[in-house]
Amino acid sequence: MTDASNHSDVEYGQRVPPPPGRPAPRYGNGIHVPAPPFYNDPKALQERTYKPWFVPTVVVVEVIVFVFEMVVNNCPGHDSVYGSCVAPFLHRLSFQPWKENPLLGPTSDTLEKMGALDWNKVVHQNQGWRLVSCMWLHAGLIHLLANMICLIFIGVRLEQQFGFLRVAPIYLISGFGGSVLSALFIQNNISVGASGALFGILGAMLAELLTNWTIYTNRVAALLNILIIAAINLALGILPHVDNFAHIGGFLSGFLLGFILLLEPQYEWVKVRGRASVSKYAIYQIILAVVAAILLAAGLAVGLLALFNGKNGNDHCGWCHYLTCVPTSSWKCNS
Repeated sequence: MTDASNHSDVEYGQRVPPPPGRPAPRYGNGIHVPAPPFYNDPKALQERTYKPWFVPTVVVVEVIVFVFEMVVNNCPGHDSVYGSCVAPFLHRLSFQPWKENPLLGPTSDTLEKMGALDWNKVVHQNQGWRLVSCMWLHAGLIHLLANMICLIFIGVRLEQQFGFLRVAPIYLISGFGGSVLSALFIQNNISVGASGALFGILGAMLAELLTNWTIYTNRVAALLNILIIAAINLALGILPHVDNFAHIGGFLSGFLLGFILLLEPQYEWVKVRGRASVSKYAIYQIILAVVAAILLAAGLAVGLLALFNGKNGNDHCGWCHYLTCVPTSSWKCNS
Protein backbone atom coordinates (compact mmCIF):
# COMPACT_ATOMS: atom_id res chain seq x y z
CA MET A 1 0.00 0.00 0.00
CA THR A 2 1.34 3.39 -0.93
CA ASP A 3 1.94 5.75 1.99
CA ALA A 4 -0.39 8.78 1.98
CA SER A 5 2.52 11.12 2.57
CA ASN A 6 3.73 10.40 -0.95
CA HIS A 7 0.53 11.59 -2.60
CA SER A 8 1.25 15.32 -2.54
CA ASP A 9 1.79 15.36 -6.31
CA VAL A 10 -1.20 13.16 -7.23
CA GLU A 11 -3.33 14.81 -9.87
CA TYR A 12 -7.02 15.31 -9.27
CA GLY A 13 -9.07 12.33 -10.46
CA GLN A 14 -6.18 9.84 -10.21
CA ARG A 15 -7.16 6.71 -8.26
CA VAL A 16 -5.05 5.95 -5.22
CA PRO A 17 -5.28 3.51 -2.28
CA PRO A 18 -7.23 4.62 0.81
CA PRO A 19 -5.35 6.42 3.61
CA PRO A 20 -3.42 4.28 6.12
CA GLY A 21 -5.70 2.79 8.74
CA ARG A 22 -8.88 3.24 6.69
CA PRO A 23 -10.61 -0.01 5.62
CA ALA A 24 -10.95 -0.53 1.89
CA PRO A 25 -14.77 -1.09 1.97
CA ARG A 26 -15.19 2.60 2.89
CA TYR A 27 -13.97 3.41 -0.62
CA GLY A 28 -15.80 0.66 -2.51
CA ASN A 29 -13.12 -1.29 -4.33
CA GLY A 30 -10.25 -0.05 -2.23
CA ILE A 31 -9.65 3.06 -4.32
CA HIS A 32 -10.34 6.72 -3.69
CA VAL A 33 -10.55 9.86 -5.81
CA PRO A 34 -8.87 12.69 -3.92
CA ALA A 35 -10.28 16.21 -3.68
CA PRO A 36 -9.02 19.10 -5.82
CA PRO A 37 -5.36 19.97 -5.12
CA PHE A 38 -5.88 22.79 -2.61
CA TYR A 39 -4.87 20.55 0.30
CA ASN A 40 -2.14 18.01 0.94
CA ASP A 41 -3.59 14.57 0.32
CA PRO A 42 -3.57 13.14 3.86
CA LYS A 43 -5.83 16.00 4.86
CA ALA A 44 -7.96 15.84 1.72
CA LEU A 45 -8.47 12.10 2.01
CA GLN A 46 -9.53 12.25 5.66
CA GLU A 47 -11.45 15.51 5.64
CA ARG A 48 -15.07 15.24 6.66
CA THR A 49 -17.61 16.88 4.40
CA TYR A 50 -20.54 18.51 6.16
CA LYS A 51 -23.99 18.77 4.69
CA PRO A 52 -24.71 22.49 4.22
CA TRP A 53 -28.01 23.65 5.65
CA PHE A 54 -27.30 27.01 7.28
CA VAL A 55 -26.54 28.86 4.03
CA PRO A 56 -29.58 27.44 2.19
CA THR A 57 -31.73 28.33 5.20
CA VAL A 58 -30.43 31.91 5.17
CA VAL A 59 -31.25 32.20 1.46
CA VAL A 60 -34.81 30.95 2.02
CA VAL A 61 -35.34 33.29 4.98
CA GLU A 62 -34.00 36.28 3.04
CA VAL A 63 -36.39 35.55 0.15
CA ILE A 64 -39.36 35.17 2.51
CA VAL A 65 -38.48 38.43 4.26
CA PHE A 66 -38.27 40.24 0.92
CA VAL A 67 -41.70 38.96 -0.11
CA PHE A 68 -43.02 40.19 3.24
CA GLU A 69 -41.37 43.57 2.56
CA MET A 70 -43.33 43.90 -0.65
CA VAL A 71 -46.58 42.84 1.01
CA VAL A 72 -46.11 45.49 3.68
CA ASN A 73 -45.06 48.04 1.04
CA ASN A 74 -48.20 47.52 -1.09
CA CYS A 75 -47.24 49.85 -3.94
CA PRO A 76 -50.76 50.06 -5.45
CA GLY A 77 -52.11 51.11 -2.07
CA HIS A 78 -50.43 54.51 -2.06
CA ASP A 79 -49.63 57.18 -4.64
CA SER A 80 -46.10 58.06 -5.67
CA VAL A 81 -44.85 61.28 -7.22
CA TYR A 82 -42.47 59.16 -9.32
CA GLY A 83 -45.18 57.45 -11.37
CA SER A 84 -46.84 54.06 -11.57
CA CYS A 85 -45.75 50.81 -9.93
CA VAL A 86 -43.45 48.45 -11.83
CA ALA A 87 -44.99 45.06 -12.69
CA PRO A 88 -48.52 46.03 -11.61
CA PHE A 89 -49.77 42.51 -12.46
CA LEU A 90 -48.12 41.45 -9.20
CA HIS A 91 -50.70 43.58 -7.42
CA ARG A 92 -49.65 44.04 -3.78
CA LEU A 93 -46.19 42.63 -4.57
CA SER A 94 -45.49 45.11 -7.36
CA PHE A 95 -42.41 47.33 -7.11
CA GLN A 96 -42.02 51.04 -6.57
CA PRO A 97 -41.49 53.20 -9.72
CA TRP A 98 -38.07 52.98 -11.39
CA LYS A 99 -37.18 56.57 -10.52
CA GLU A 100 -37.87 55.89 -6.86
CA ASN A 101 -36.19 52.49 -6.56
CA PRO A 102 -34.29 51.17 -9.62
CA LEU A 103 -33.47 47.96 -7.74
CA LEU A 104 -37.12 46.83 -7.90
CA GLY A 105 -38.11 47.09 -4.29
CA PRO A 106 -40.10 48.96 -1.64
CA THR A 107 -39.90 52.50 -0.34
CA SER A 108 -37.40 53.70 2.24
CA ASP A 109 -40.28 54.18 4.66
CA THR A 110 -41.20 50.50 4.39
CA LEU A 111 -37.62 49.42 5.03
CA GLU A 112 -37.36 51.75 8.01
CA LYS A 113 -40.61 50.38 9.41
CA MET A 114 -39.34 46.80 9.09
CA GLY A 115 -35.99 47.34 10.80
CA ALA A 116 -33.49 49.09 8.54
CA LEU A 117 -30.37 50.45 10.23
CA ASP A 118 -31.15 53.97 11.42
CA TRP A 119 -28.55 55.71 13.59
CA ASN A 120 -31.03 57.98 15.30
CA LYS A 121 -33.34 55.13 16.28
CA VAL A 122 -30.46 52.94 17.46
CA VAL A 123 -28.80 55.62 19.60
CA HIS A 124 -31.67 57.79 20.78
CA GLN A 125 -34.65 55.43 20.74
CA ASN A 126 -33.01 52.30 22.20
CA GLN A 127 -33.56 50.23 19.06
CA GLY A 128 -30.26 48.39 19.04
CA TRP A 129 -31.97 45.38 17.45
CA ARG A 130 -31.72 47.24 14.15
CA LEU A 131 -28.01 46.38 14.08
CA VAL A 132 -29.13 42.79 13.41
CA SER A 133 -32.47 43.18 11.64
CA CYS A 134 -31.02 45.33 8.82
CA MET A 135 -28.93 42.43 7.50
CA TRP A 136 -32.11 40.46 6.72
CA LEU A 137 -33.63 43.24 4.59
CA HIS A 138 -32.89 44.15 0.98
CA ALA A 139 -33.55 47.29 -1.00
CA GLY A 140 -34.87 45.45 -4.05
CA LEU A 141 -35.07 42.25 -6.06
CA ILE A 142 -31.79 43.00 -7.85
CA HIS A 143 -30.07 43.69 -4.53
CA LEU A 144 -31.44 40.42 -3.10
CA LEU A 145 -30.39 38.30 -6.08
CA ALA A 146 -26.86 39.74 -6.14
CA ASN A 147 -26.33 39.01 -2.44
CA MET A 148 -27.91 35.56 -2.44
CA ILE A 149 -26.02 34.35 -5.54
CA CYS A 150 -22.78 35.48 -3.91
CA LEU A 151 -23.72 33.77 -0.63
CA ILE A 152 -24.51 30.48 -2.35
CA PHE A 153 -21.32 30.62 -4.40
CA ILE A 154 -18.94 31.16 -1.48
CA GLY A 155 -20.95 30.14 1.57
CA VAL A 156 -21.97 26.61 0.61
CA ARG A 157 -18.37 25.56 -0.07
CA LEU A 158 -17.21 26.94 3.26
CA GLU A 159 -20.03 25.23 5.16
CA GLN A 160 -19.29 21.93 3.43
CA GLN A 161 -15.74 22.17 4.65
CA PHE A 162 -16.23 23.51 8.18
CA GLY A 163 -19.86 22.92 9.11
CA PHE A 164 -22.67 24.97 10.61
CA LEU A 165 -21.13 25.53 14.05
CA ARG A 166 -18.23 27.48 12.58
CA VAL A 167 -19.77 29.17 9.56
CA ALA A 168 -22.96 30.46 11.21
CA PRO A 169 -21.13 32.56 13.87
CA ILE A 170 -18.90 34.05 11.16
CA TYR A 171 -21.90 35.09 9.08
CA LEU A 172 -23.93 36.52 11.97
CA ILE A 173 -21.12 38.27 13.86
CA SER A 174 -19.66 39.71 10.64
CA GLY A 175 -23.06 41.13 9.73
CA PHE A 176 -23.30 42.69 13.17
CA GLY A 177 -19.78 44.11 12.92
CA GLY A 178 -20.60 45.63 9.54
CA SER A 179 -23.72 47.24 10.99
CA VAL A 180 -21.76 48.78 13.88
CA LEU A 181 -19.20 50.39 11.58
CA SER A 182 -21.91 51.51 9.18
CA ALA A 183 -23.89 53.21 11.97
CA LEU A 184 -20.76 55.05 13.10
CA PHE A 185 -20.28 56.66 9.68
CA ILE A 186 -23.71 56.79 8.04
CA GLN A 187 -25.95 58.77 10.35
CA ASN A 188 -28.26 60.66 8.00
CA ASN A 189 -29.96 57.80 6.19
CA ILE A 190 -30.99 54.19 6.59
CA SER A 191 -28.97 51.16 5.47
CA VAL A 192 -30.01 47.60 4.62
CA GLY A 193 -28.42 44.44 3.21
CA ALA A 194 -26.47 41.29 3.94
CA SER A 195 -23.21 42.38 2.32
CA GLY A 196 -21.47 42.88 5.66
CA ALA A 197 -22.05 39.21 6.45
CA LEU A 198 -21.00 38.19 2.93
CA PHE A 199 -17.76 40.13 3.18
CA GLY A 200 -17.25 38.44 6.54
CA ILE A 201 -17.31 35.08 4.74
CA LEU A 202 -14.69 36.38 2.30
CA GLY A 203 -12.52 37.67 5.14
CA ALA A 204 -12.77 34.33 6.92
CA MET A 205 -11.73 32.50 3.75
CA LEU A 206 -8.60 34.64 3.52
CA ALA A 207 -7.77 34.10 7.20
CA GLU A 208 -8.33 30.35 6.78
CA LEU A 209 -5.79 30.26 3.96
CA LEU A 210 -3.22 32.12 6.04
CA THR A 211 -3.64 30.19 9.29
CA ASN A 212 -3.78 26.79 7.54
CA TRP A 213 -0.98 27.64 5.12
CA THR A 214 0.98 24.41 5.68
CA ILE A 215 -1.80 22.09 4.50
CA TYR A 216 -2.24 23.79 1.12
CA THR A 217 -0.32 22.34 -1.81
CA ASN A 218 -1.39 24.90 -4.43
CA ARG A 219 -1.26 28.06 -2.34
CA VAL A 220 -1.13 30.47 -5.27
CA ALA A 221 -4.29 29.01 -6.85
CA ALA A 222 -6.14 29.11 -3.53
CA LEU A 223 -5.07 32.72 -2.88
CA LEU A 224 -6.00 33.85 -6.39
CA ASN A 225 -9.38 32.17 -6.05
CA ILE A 226 -10.15 34.20 -2.92
CA LEU A 227 -8.72 37.45 -4.27
CA ILE A 228 -10.74 37.25 -7.50
CA ILE A 229 -13.97 36.72 -5.57
CA ALA A 230 -13.09 39.54 -3.18
CA ALA A 231 -12.16 41.89 -6.05
CA ILE A 232 -15.49 41.32 -7.80
CA ASN A 233 -17.38 42.09 -4.61
CA LEU A 234 -15.22 45.09 -3.75
CA ALA A 235 -15.78 46.47 -7.25
CA LEU A 236 -19.48 46.66 -6.45
CA GLY A 237 -18.56 49.00 -3.61
CA ILE A 238 -17.71 51.81 -6.02
CA LEU A 239 -21.29 51.94 -7.28
CA PRO A 240 -23.48 54.82 -6.04
CA HIS A 241 -25.52 54.39 -2.87
CA VAL A 242 -23.47 51.40 -1.64
CA ASP A 243 -22.66 51.18 2.07
CA ASN A 244 -18.91 50.52 1.96
CA PHE A 245 -18.55 50.73 5.74
CA ALA A 246 -20.75 47.66 6.16
CA HIS A 247 -18.42 45.89 3.71
CA ILE A 248 -15.29 46.94 5.60
CA GLY A 249 -16.69 46.16 9.05
CA GLY A 250 -17.95 42.78 7.91
CA PHE A 251 -14.71 41.86 6.18
CA LEU A 252 -12.55 42.77 9.19
CA SER A 253 -14.86 40.88 11.58
CA GLY A 254 -14.85 37.79 9.38
CA PHE A 255 -11.09 38.00 8.87
CA LEU A 256 -10.48 37.91 12.62
CA LEU A 257 -13.09 35.19 13.16
CA GLY A 258 -11.39 33.05 10.53
CA PHE A 259 -8.25 32.80 12.67
CA ILE A 260 -10.37 31.78 15.64
CA LEU A 261 -12.93 29.39 14.15
CA LEU A 262 -11.33 27.93 11.02
CA LEU A 263 -8.20 26.36 12.49
CA GLU A 264 -7.16 23.07 10.92
CA PRO A 265 -4.60 20.58 12.32
CA GLN A 266 -1.18 21.09 10.83
CA TYR A 267 0.04 18.77 8.09
CA GLU A 268 2.54 16.87 10.25
CA TRP A 269 -0.13 16.02 12.86
CA VAL A 270 -2.49 14.66 10.20
CA LYS A 271 0.29 12.64 8.58
CA VAL A 272 1.07 10.74 11.80
CA ARG A 273 -2.64 10.48 12.63
CA GLY A 274 -2.58 12.58 15.78
CA ARG A 275 0.23 10.98 17.73
CA ALA A 276 1.17 12.82 20.90
CA SER A 277 4.69 13.49 19.60
CA VAL A 278 3.33 16.11 17.19
CA SER A 279 1.19 19.03 18.34
CA LYS A 280 -2.19 19.36 16.65
CA TYR A 281 -1.85 23.10 16.02
CA ALA A 282 1.24 25.13 15.23
CA ILE A 283 2.34 27.86 17.64
CA TYR A 284 1.65 30.57 15.09
CA GLN A 285 -1.94 29.31 14.67
CA ILE A 286 -2.57 29.58 18.41
CA ILE A 287 -0.97 33.03 18.61
CA LEU A 288 -3.03 34.29 15.66
CA ALA A 289 -6.23 32.94 17.21
CA VAL A 290 -5.57 34.62 20.56
CA VAL A 291 -4.58 37.96 19.00
CA ALA A 292 -7.60 37.84 16.68
CA ALA A 293 -9.96 37.15 19.60
CA ILE A 294 -8.57 40.12 21.54
CA LEU A 295 -8.77 42.46 18.53
CA LEU A 296 -12.32 41.37 17.66
CA ALA A 297 -13.61 41.79 21.22
CA ALA A 298 -11.85 45.14 21.60
CA GLY A 299 -13.03 46.40 18.21
CA LEU A 300 -16.67 45.54 18.81
CA ALA A 301 -16.56 46.96 22.34
CA VAL A 302 -15.00 50.25 21.23
CA GLY A 303 -17.36 50.51 18.27
CA LEU A 304 -20.48 49.93 20.37
CA LEU A 305 -19.27 52.33 23.06
CA ALA A 306 -18.62 55.06 20.49
CA LEU A 307 -21.92 54.38 18.74
CA PHE A 308 -24.12 54.62 21.83
CA ASN A 309 -22.23 57.71 22.96
CA GLY A 310 -23.36 59.38 19.74
CA LYS A 311 -19.92 59.62 18.12
CA ASN A 312 -19.60 60.29 14.40
CA GLY A 313 -16.77 58.38 12.75
CA ASN A 314 -16.42 60.99 10.00
CA ASP A 315 -15.22 63.52 12.61
CA HIS A 316 -12.06 61.45 13.13
CA CYS A 317 -11.41 60.32 9.56
CA GLY A 318 -10.60 62.93 6.94
CA TRP A 319 -10.86 60.63 3.91
CA CYS A 320 -13.79 58.48 5.02
CA HIS A 321 -16.32 60.70 3.28
CA TYR A 322 -15.13 59.14 0.02
CA LEU A 323 -16.59 55.83 1.21
CA THR A 324 -19.79 57.22 2.65
CA CYS A 325 -23.03 56.51 0.87
CA VAL A 326 -24.59 59.75 -0.37
CA PRO A 327 -28.35 59.14 -0.51
CA THR A 328 -30.99 61.10 -2.37
CA SER A 329 -34.50 61.95 -1.30
CA SER A 330 -35.79 58.71 -2.83
CA TRP A 331 -32.83 56.43 -2.15
CA LYS A 332 -31.14 54.62 0.70
CA CYS A 333 -27.76 53.04 1.42
CA ASN A 334 -27.42 49.38 0.44
CA SER A 335 -24.90 46.87 1.69
